[in-house]
Amino acid sequence: MSPLHPGREAVLAKGWWRAHKWLLLRRTSQFGILALFLAGPWFGWWIVKGNLASSLTLDVLPLTDPYVLLQSFLAGHAVAATAILGAAIVTVFYLLVGGRVYCSWVCPLNLVTDAAAWLRRRLNIKGSARMSRQTRYWVLGLTFLLALLTGTLAWEMVNPVSMFHRGLIFGLGFAWAIILGVFLFDLFVLRQGWCGHVCPVGAFYGLLTVPSLVRVSAAQREKCDDCMDCFAVCPEPQVIRPALKGAEQGIGPVIRSPQCTNCGRCIDVCALDVFRFATRFHSATKPHIRVAQNKEVSS
Repeated sequence: MSPLHPGREAVLAKGWWRAHKWLLLRRTSQFGILALFLAGPWFGWWIVKGNLASSLTLDVLPLTDPYVLLQSFLAGHAVAATAILGAAIVTVFYLLVGGRVYCSWVCPLNLVTDAAAWLRRRLNIKGSARMSRQTRYWVLGLTFLLALLTGTLAWEMVNPVSMFHRGLIFGLGFAWAIILGVFLFDLFVLRQGWCGHVCPVGAFYGLLTVPSLVRVSAAQREKCDDCMDCFAVCPEPQVIRPALKGAEQGIGPVIRSPQCTNCGRCIDVCALDVFRFATRFHSATKPHIRVAQNKEVSS
């Protein structure tokens, strides 16, 4: 592995497109969603009205952030039936595909944190502060407590995700300082600091990932040559090892951790195609079956 350029071998082995396929699809999703929201305020094309917290698509489909809805309940706000329906639709969707898909495929702040991670690798910044990844769950609980005690959506006033989205529509203003702060925090203070250790939005959606069907699987883990490229690019690298190295302990190849964002970067950068998207029910091919298949091929 080149520590500054993980995935270089994948480009040579698979070609540039296959070594960046899921990254490009994620960027298309993120910019496409932003474009749908901005088309109305900027050009008068009201395909989607609202924002990531609550929206109406084509004047028919309501979508509501269940995290914001829960804060509203705790704050004692009246909640419309359409908001509850919208939250139910979003919740069911993320229960199927994985809640942290929101973080890697939808959240606009992911563009900022990914840029910080990329620059951190290029500058070879190795020092990092220490913080438990469980901190985000404490922050999540604090946001609910603030809503209950203050009767307001206190967190949404300073939520960088919400500020980024509102700022693109109404002008960034003070949001620039918050977004820059997140970028510098990830770049100089803590690797994957915001998304991986602090953000309560990611913590909440991670809870919806537990029963999800769509998972990344180290389906060909016997091919792994320990290049470590997947660990270098993964925003939650701690989730990889059990699936990749757990065969002797009887651990299956599916990454079951709710912290996995299903971003697909491990698939992209692996020159040996160890990883792929699968379902939570996927299991590794048994070694004796592979041996039998190899004998059939050789004969």
